[in-house]
Amino acid sequence: MTASWPAPAKLNLFLHVTGRRPDGYHTLETVFQFIDRCDRLRFEPNAEGEIRLANPLPGVPDEKNLVVRAARLLREATGVRQGATIYLEKILPLGGGLGGGSSDAATTLMALNSLWGCGLDTDRLAALGLKLGADVPVFIRGTAAWAEGVGEQLTPAEPPESWYLVLVPRVAVSTAAAFAEYDRESHLTPVSPPLRIRGFHADRTRNDLEPIVRRLYPEVDNALKWLAEFGEARMTGSGACVFLAVESEVRGREILVGWSGDGFVARGCNRHPLLRGMR
Repeated sequence: MTASWPAPAKLNLFLHVTGRRPDGYHTLETVFQFIDRCDRLRFEPNAEGEIRLANPLPGVPDEKNLVVRAARLLREATGVRQGATIYLEKILPLGGGLGGGSSDAATTLMALNSLWGCGLDTDRLAALGLKLGADVPVFIRGTAAWAEGVGEQLTPAEPPESWYLVLVPRVAVSTAAAFAEYDRESHLTPVSPPLRIRGFHADRTRNDLEPIVRRLYPEVDNALKWLAEFGEARMTGSGACVFLAVESEVRGREILVGWSGDGFVARGCNRHPLLRGMR
């Protein structure tokens, strides 16, 4: 069996919805930054061609699991005949806005590309990843990024590598439901005009989905209200997790003690751990 491969979480430091394409996908502006909290994957290649998740996630069949889909997609795209048994240590919450499923898929593509000897470069892996989800390419490219389009148009960025306190409300947010409600409220008119990078540095940002998710999911609203007592709290992605930049790990843990639910303190990282040689 191979060494453990990390699949880090991400935060959306802001999220603006700038429009909607004819195919129904929404165009966005956001900044992705990784944090040092990770799922872990191990891969046991086999010559029989079977792709199997050793510990399936409850309620997620293989045909919908991004890890299995990523492995099958890579095999179909390259024509390799090898298989793998995949062991997933799941730390990141489902439906939390931390990109756990996308990150797991990206790590699967990168790991099996190496272990199977496929030889795909980063651009080709990112193009494959986009077929699985708009967040997958940023994990494959491995740098914090300013993102546009549906999230796949990436420009490397260097936001401060802050400490973050992240609260995990006990609810899984439906991204599809959040965007559907956004469309009903906005009548398909973009709320946020294009900002560009200098606007981000001027901190003229927000999460356009946050008011909707707060209304649909009281657990998210309660977490944001509690965290706002300590600073400028924000929701990541389409939720449910919310976060606050703090001055130190110690300060984050001090605040977390008073929270009655789940949460953690993590460091922002502008490089994927695989780019830093942490296998």
